[in-house]
Amino acid sequence: MITRRNFLKLAGICCLSSYGILRSDWLTLAQAIPVTSISATDSILVVIFQRGAMDGLMAVTPYTDPILPQVRPSLFIPTVQQGNADPNKLMDLDGRFALHPAFSELEPLFHKGRLAVVHGVGLTIPNRSHFDAQDYMETGVVTQKGFPSGWLNRAAGLLPSRSGALEALSLTSTLPRSLSGEFPALAVANLDEFKINLPGSGKKNNEIAIQKIGDSYAQSSNKTLRTAAQDGLAASQTLGEGKLVDTPNTVVSYPKSSLGNSLHQIARIIKGNMGVRIACAESNGWDTHVGQGTINGAFSRPAKDLSQAMGAFWQDIADYQSKVLVLTMTEFGRTVRENGSKGTDHGRGSCMFLLGGKVNGGQVYGTMPELRPENLAEQRDVPVTTDFRAVFAEVLRGHMGIQQMQKIFPDNPQLAGIKLF
Repeated sequence: MITRRNFLKLAGICCLSSYGILRSDWLTLAQAIPVTSISATDSILVVIFQRGAMDGLMAVTPYTDPILPQVRPSLFIPTVQQGNADPNKLMDLDGRFALHPAFSELEPLFHKGRLAVVHGVGLTIPNRSHFDAQDYMETGVVTQKGFPSGWLNRAAGLLPSRSGALEALSLTSTLPRSLSGEFPALAVANLDEFKINLPGSGKKNNEIAIQKIGDSYAQSSNKTLRTAAQDGLAASQTLGEGKLVDTPNTVVSYPKSSLGNSLHQIARIIKGNMGVRIACAESNGWDTHVGQGTINGAFSRPAKDLSQAMGAFWQDIADYQSKVLVLTMTEFGRTVRENGSKGTDHGRGSCMFLLGGKVNGGQVYGTMPELRPENLAEQRDVPVTTDFRAVFAEVLRGHMGIQQMQKIFPDNPQLAGIKLF
């Protein structure tokens, strides 16, 4: 029965669903999104933010550099191998750089030409604040703190109009800054919970209750509340219509983590042909001040999770690999020299991974000087030799087909010098 209690519960769910669409600061609303098929030419960008600042020197180690073992006596992994992954050895990439063994799922993708690395990438201004650096990177503007929109939101607005598509979303509890702005974007932590269902009500009564709630909100004089509620209902119903495609766990095994769950759900949306063009996920735990470790430790835990999640995702979307690109980003790198707690502190340059069907992989891009103090930023950090926005711009041009960089990066539209496609 549609009781008063169930009616109020449904209203609460509707508000929560709408709140998942509303950005608490910008009030960005999701669109009503009927399912629509994507064509073979549509490209999809999946962005993973590695929050906490990943140590690029440990992720992709310039193992031939004679300085590194001296300044990282407890962190440097001395043994390198070629070929099959060994959990106790660095994995050689090109005779100079090697992957940390925790990234074992990524190593074969590099040698197959599907994975590329950009090293020495980061902010062109000195900043070691997690909050500020993440804000600059997610807005794509470094000359103005708190810019009112994110680079991915502005990019989404420049894609060819595809009315009704679920184009921009984040599989997180709140919308990231990179997707904030005027273009409608959706934030949802769990697709299976983003639907309205009253336990024990039955399908028919549930549909009647949802209609009554929709009619009630449609009469509201508050336009923001009215629109948010209606869009929340529409999005919830669309994602709950059973259009999502899943892969049996016996075929693809994702890690049981927040990132694994997010990428699994993004894969379901992609395979469900629901029109996604930009999707975001997050990887946490990269702030390795203490006990960073080598084979095991504070670094290897998120690294293994990232590698396994990306590997499972790539396997899961086998039929869509030609149109998908996965881009990782992190706010800054770590100090070249280890600290007294056998960890590393906030630095400057780090590295990005690009995994895709179109990317010119199998290479480590960027410039990495020998790690002598005179070559370092402030004599302590990996220097930023590639503006992070140059990577973003190349991805937007080469993968998404967007050319109007002045609208994406207003303070530096002339971004060039790196060819990844």
